[in-house]
Amino acid sequence: MSIRQEKFGKVIQKELADIFQQNRSVMFNNAFITISKVEVSPDLGFAKVFVSLLNSKDNEQMMSVLEFQKKAIRHELALKIRKQVRVIPELTFILDDSLDYVFHMEKVFEEIKKKEKPSED
Repeated sequence: MSIRQEKFGKVIQKELADIFQQNRSVMFNNAFITISKVEVSPDLGFAKVFVSLLNSKDNEQMMSVLEFQKKAIRHELALKIRKQVRVIPELTFILDDSLDYVFHMEKVFEEIKKKEKPSED
């Protein structure tokens, strides 16, 4: 990935984070959406946005909401970055479940620690 793509990805990440925070209650049922990373195509026309969902009861349903709101999100993004870029990229939202995996592994390690303690006494 070029420096230009990385810089553009960071701009998109920051602006989308603002959009998600400002519209949390209206568009996203109060789900807390964080963006772990943004990958931009070489022509800057497409952006893969990796999102983590917190305070969401159903991740699949929330991804559907994101997909449904994609046009409005892209429009909001366009209003924020239109003076910096020529083309507003098409957005693709991808669920980044690495945070869920981290929480799961922490639970597993806690269980292992609990099981090991009685045998040490």
